Amino acid sequence: MRAIAIAAVLFLLAVSAGCGSSGDAVEVSGPGTFRSGGNIFVNSISCAAPGDCPAGGYYRRGFGEYQAFVVDETNGTWGNAIEVPHAATPLGDSFPAPGVNSISCAAAGDCAAGGSYYDRRGDKQAFVVNETDGRWGNAIKVHGTALHTDRWVELNSLSCAAAGECAAGGVYADGDGYRAFVVSETNGRWGNAIEVPGMATLNTGGDAEVDSISCAAAGECAAGGFYDHGHSVDGSFQAFVVSETNGSWGNAVKVPGTATLNTGRNAQVDSISCAAAGECAAGGVYNAVGDTGQAFVVSETNGTWGNAIEVPGSAKTLHDNFSGSWISISCAAAGECAAGGSYDHGLSSDYSEANQAFVAGETNGSWGKAINVPGTATLNAGGHAGVLAVSCGAAGECAAGGYYTDSSGDDEAFVVSETNGSWGNAIEVPGTATRRWPFTEVTSISCAAPGDCTAGGHLSTGYSRGRAFVVNETNGSWGNAILLPPAACVFPNVNVASGRSRRCRSGAS
Repeated sequence: MRAIAIAAVLFLLAVSAGCGSSGDAVEVSGPGTFRSGGNIFVNSISCAAPGDCPAGGYYRRGFGEYQAFVVDETNGTWGNAIEVPHAATPLGDSFPAPGVNSISCAAAGDCAAGGSYYDRRGDKQAFVVNETDGRWGNAIKVHGTALHTDRWVELNSLSCAAAGECAAGGVYADGDGYRAFVVSETNGRWGNAIEVPGMATLNTGGDAEVDSISCAAAGECAAGGFYDHGHSVDGSFQAFVVSETNGSWGNAVKVPGTATLNTGRNAQVDSISCAAAGECAAGGVYNAVGDTGQAFVVSETNGTWGNAIEVPGSAKTLHDNFSGSWISISCAAAGECAAGGSYDHGLSSDYSEANQAFVAGETNGSWGKAINVPGTATLNAGGHAGVLAVSCGAAGECAAGGYYTDSSGDDEAFVVSETNGSWGNAIEVPGTATRRWPFTEVTSISCAAPGDCTAGGHLSTGYSRGRAFVVNETNGSWGNAILLPPAACVFPNVNVASGRSRRCRSGAS
């Protein structure tokens, strides 16, 4: 992600993370050891069935050299991480680092992942890679006339409705600024990326991107993000949504209702989720009067987007004003969704010490009031908390994860589960109780069924060193987190600096 959408994630990476439950995380078995350079991040997790989940992200193999990785869980057992290689680059220390940004599974062993890497010229490129019957194939560069400049492309989000039927979106640069793109896979073949239809008219300020995409059925998807309409010297970003119907993308539209809400001139869609074709919901943030951030949600019913509304009960400002805000949303059925984020509780003039995590639910098409995540009033002694990811296995059966700050000022990771429409108490991620890692957070979560979810995140000492972890919920109980080392194995034929492909060692996915 980039621009205002990435500001939240970068802010949290800089100040968030920690832990403290019983015992330390245990390491995933498999080849390979933690290599010099440190810093491993899980960006995305997707579960097609309980115990069948892949995760993806990136790690730093050495100074200025990042690698993308994926790792599969099969029948409840985590396998070996494998690399997606790319050329070393002096730009590797900048965020977002090259890696897997998004992963999605239509069925166990039938998934797709996408992200970015740097080529030998130092240009940023987007890639997609498919897993079929449990085996990852060759990653391929995303092509298309929209990406003709081939100098800077970022794939932000990917979603699969069925095996070989996926869509992805992101941003690319041309001579006039940044453009939003979408690309679709049909019958197992990825097509050409195109600029989001209608965006040439909307994006007169030359700064747009797709930040989230969701597919409910083959050729039935929705995407959202932001664009710059170019009417203000201080940057006037607007939120948009765009729908795909029967395999064809329609024109992007400004999120209805945001013209009234968005008095501060900035808005964006952070997250989108579709439970059925034409039945989606999106969440994001906008500026209210006084340059304060507010959370909004907007629903699509029978293919028509309604008016965005402020999340009920969230009238307090979002943390760090607009630039540090982040909303996650997940829908288990039409009109049955959950959202989460963070807000400023207004008890301190210091934004870094005034933030609380919230969740809100939609039932039968109506959004209820946002509530503080139960249990965080006790956990969040340091006054800095937020939900970064939400996922629902069924209506009223969801899970969320994020971060909070303890009394020592260390950031800790938490998970919290909803059962029968009621949220339980948040708990520190089990197995991460160690002061070696003062910065910890949950960054992604996925629920295959009620009470069967997987979360991922990272533990770190800061930017210089860190580890990724995954943690499973089984039958409603969260187990201990396990650490992910990169393995001595790579995807074949993906931008290897030597020009020669390398093969995975025996035992790798």
